Amino acid sequence: MIRLLKGDITKVNTDAIVNAANRTLLGGGGVDGAIHRAAGQELLEECRTLNGCETGEAKITKAYQLPCKYVIHTVGPVWHGGKKSEEELLGKCYWNSMVIAKENEIKSIAFPAISTGVYGYPKRPAAKIAVDTVKKFMEQFPETVEDIYFVVFDEESLKIYESILV
Repeated sequence: MIRLLKGDITKVNTDAIVNAANRTLLGGGGVDGAIHRAAGQELLEECRTLNGCETGEAKITKAYQLPCKYVIHTVGPVWHGGKKSEEELLGKCYWNSMVIAKENEIKSIAFPAISTGVYGYPKRPAAKIAVDTVKKFMEQFPETVEDIYFVVFDEESLKIYESILV
């Protein structure tokens, strides 16, 4: 079941949350910084062992002091006006995060709005890609993840997701 929440992803009680990370996986601003701060120093130490992550790919770590069990780190594309495969790369972020969830028998997962902060991806097309990709994954693998949460931080994003999820 797909659900929509407005709030802080670091407080969501799911098996896994997804981190909109940068390529180093060593923390940053926005969601990435909030997740690293809430998880504690151990998350940074584990991330150092992963040798970064390419755009569109995903990697998993323990969640440490977060209320979930795992953090799935994915690197979204920086928006360049849609001229550098941004749509395909953003879809891969959601797809590859779901693959990792399936491989690790994760039953509930929470996604932020990947790439829509400092990476500048327009919110409505990003939300459409997120919802469409997750729905497509669930059609192909219906017996995997049971609960999928899209966690948004602001009223504008909430309204966008509500209109897409109708």
